[in-house]
Amino acid sequence: MITIEKFAFNPFQVNTYILSDETKECVIIDPGCYEPSEEKMLSQYIASKNLKPVKLLYTHCHVDHIFGTNYIARTYGLKPVIHKAGLPFHTNGHEHARMYGFEIEPVIEPVDFIEDGDIIKFGNSELKVVYTPGHADGSICFINYPQKFIITGDVLFRDSIGRTDFPTGNFDILIESIHNKLFILDDDFTVYSGHGPETSIGYEKVNNPYARF
Repeated sequence: MITIEKFAFNPFQVNTYILSDETKECVIIDPGCYEPSEEKMLSQYIASKNLKPVKLLYTHCHVDHIFGTNYIARTYGLKPVIHKAGLPFHTNGHEHARMYGFEIEPVIEPVDFIEDGDIIKFGNSELKVVYTPGHADGSICFINYPQKFIITGDVLFRDSIGRTDFPTGNFDILIESIHNKLFILDDDFTVYSGHGPETSIGYEKVNNPYARF
């Protein structure tokens, strides 16, 4: 069974997720840790649970979601795994950070690329990759069917959706991604977003003012 731990990091309050199971292997999704205190918090949790990080994953490569990449690489020897369409955001992350008043080193290059339909394995667990552009090229979601949850990054939030006014954003494509890739899931799937609280597929189908049916 997968345990999900969430941390809200950096001034953008990005949700960084650590998913682990009974084998103690874990994956880190969207390493938003920017301050040393945030890096320490993440590492203390991993150490306290005796976890072994085996993969570093992104829902997408906007800079607020990749602040902690180099720290994870140095500390755990992991390079990021991304969708190839997000590579321009990833490569230019340090320049994008400077635009918002943050300083980070050039981000370490990805070790691998994942595509729609791929299966991410760790321990006894699996996550299915679903490509969901619209907020940004390279946006993906991670689905676990046995426990009925999905990690959506900035595609879908409680009562909201991701912004589409950034480069490669497109409102129509985002709504199509949500309707055709997310809203086909059962209503009782829990949604873990890139910012803010959890929600459910069923709630968003009925109540989301931007994406409801």
